[in-house]
Amino acid sequence: MDPVSYSPYDYAVHDDPYPVYARLRREAPLYRNDDLDFWAVSRHADVAAAFRDHQRFSNVNGVSLDPSAWGPAAHRTMSFLAMDPPSHTRMRALVAKGFTPRRVRELEGDILRLTRRHLTPAVAAGGFDVVADFAGKLPMDVISELMGVPEADRDELRRLADLVVHREEGLTDVPPAGMEAALTLVGYYEGLVAERRARPGADLTSALLAAEEDGDRLTDEEIIAFLFLMVVAGNETTTKLLANALYWGRRNPAELAKPWKDPARVTDWVEETLRYDPSSQILARTVAHDTELYGTAVPAESRMVLLIGAANRDERAFSEPDRYDLDRDTSALISFGGGRHFCLGANLARLEARIALTEFVRQVRSFELDAGQAVRVHSVNVRGFARLPISVTPA
Repeated sequence: MDPVSYSPYDYAVHDDPYPVYARLRREAPLYRNDDLDFWAVSRHADVAAAFRDHQRFSNVNGVSLDPSAWGPAAHRTMSFLAMDPPSHTRMRALVAKGFTPRRVRELEGDILRLTRRHLTPAVAAGGFDVVADFAGKLPMDVISELMGVPEADRDELRRLADLVVHREEGLTDVPPAGMEAALTLVGYYEGLVAERRARPGADLTSALLAAEEDGDRLTDEEIIAFLFLMVVAGNETTTKLLANALYWGRRNPAELAKPWKDPARVTDWVEETLRYDPSSQILARTVAHDTELYGTAVPAESRMVLLIGAANRDERAFSEPDRYDLDRDTSALISFGGGRHFCLGANLARLEARIALTEFVRQVRSFELDAGQAVRVHSVNVRGFARLPISVTPA
């Protein structure tokens, strides 16, 4: 058998990375890709430890392998995701003053209203594309309402966000259309911040402008970077989570029956989907100083990829990890990272998914996938569907 080979740009990996992940955990728990110049760890214990060890595995160059997104300027679009303490501590503390747990909880009614706005007509039609008609619209609407983005602008912002994460076959960087889309998004949020500075409202953008800690405030550039991060990372990952849950639920009918029998089990459905096929598959780090793993010297300044998708299927952390099982203990999943960089939007993503899927269970008696027409997203960091047609029988 040939040595295991892994590239996050490989379209075959996008279709199904899990056989490669299994070989990496077994044969190359510290993997080296010379062509793309990165190392990778795939076992749960190693990925979890790296998330907690910011002194050895730094975020200073960002979290994406894309050459155009990697480097000391990564924080301009990735916000505190591309910072270490003390910069990370300061930025996160200021953002947290606006993006509070209370503000997230207060969104519950809006999330349900928006869920019904998109889901009810789609179900009535008897069939729809989960991504285009529901899962892609809801997270963008929720984030946009949070930020104060007008309804008329949301479809275009979602189109731009999709372009930012798409990767073309054979390319190992952000394609030109994605770079142009990123610049357009930044320009849009520059305008939004300027407008809210002149006329504050009750939205998150205004709250971030007002946030203050010991006389320190966020700059406009820092707020724009955070809004960009929210629309690309927060919107895309929740869209993928919803479609992944419906896809894997339908592929495992005995498990799918559980939330239909008891809608309180939707939480288990969400958590097992987060473990089994997480939206965020990889995050990169910079090795801050010479280190040794598995008897191999990894030099300072190396790029280290943390394989979240592989870690969540590690048999050392989960029994029968390749089985989709709503009854399992998922508390060890690391789909939202860990340590200082644990995802600030994790509670919002979980809340959106729980409300959306509970309403789906309420409105739909049964549904079928048109798997032959499903189209996967091609992205370095994110895994999910660009298109997922289903037919539904209303409840």
